[in-house]
Amino acid sequence: MGIRRIWTRFAGNDAMIFGFNTDVKHGDTIYHVQSEARQAEFLFQTQVFVRGRCVGKRATSYAERAPDPFFTDKQKESLLRDQHRYVLDAIRDGRLEQVLDPKDAPESLAAIKQLDLEWINTDSVHSNRALILKIRVSDGRAPAPAAKLVSRVERPEREPIYCQAICDHTGTAEMKVELEESALADSAILVQADFNGRTATRKFRLKKV
Repeated sequence: MGIRRIWTRFAGNDAMIFGFNTDVKHGDTIYHVQSEARQAEFLFQTQVFVRGRCVGKRATSYAERAPDPFFTDKQKESLLRDQHRYVLDAIRDGRLEQVLDPKDAPESLAAIKQLDLEWINTDSVHSNRALILKIRVSDGRAPAPAAKLVSRVERPEREPIYCQAICDHTGTAEMKVELEESALADSAILVQADFNGRTATRKFRLKKV
């Protein structure tokens, strides 16, 4: 399966939001690999999930290069992509444990506290050519008020759809995704949260019922 790439830039905002999400199978196990730049900690972080549970991380610091004005978003994206592929190859070769960070590594410890995204109205109904998603963002166990959300709806052989929202004091935001009902069965939505300079990305499957 290919690497899924997400990125966007908004007018008046110099921050690039990007990440990679890939499902890869080894033996009877399907791994979901997600990579993103944690700009507050100057880390490239790759997390590996099995059935929704994080089984390990790999984090690389770019703190030494961060002050360099010639260290561009494009270069960061390339380095993140290389790390993402490195972990994918390790899974395919059956050597995942060899590339994950030790539990007590400084990079791993810096990544322990992380954002979590939850789709809280999974029973929402498509109506008037739109789907309303309610997403809750938490920082550890606490709400993440004013977290910024960007969603990207992937549609086969068509341009993706983007939208954005800001979470309220409970860490919850409502996003209106405009798409035809016929596209639900084959679509997926990537939602990325940005809170205090840290990001997290989750992939949700849409289905037609």
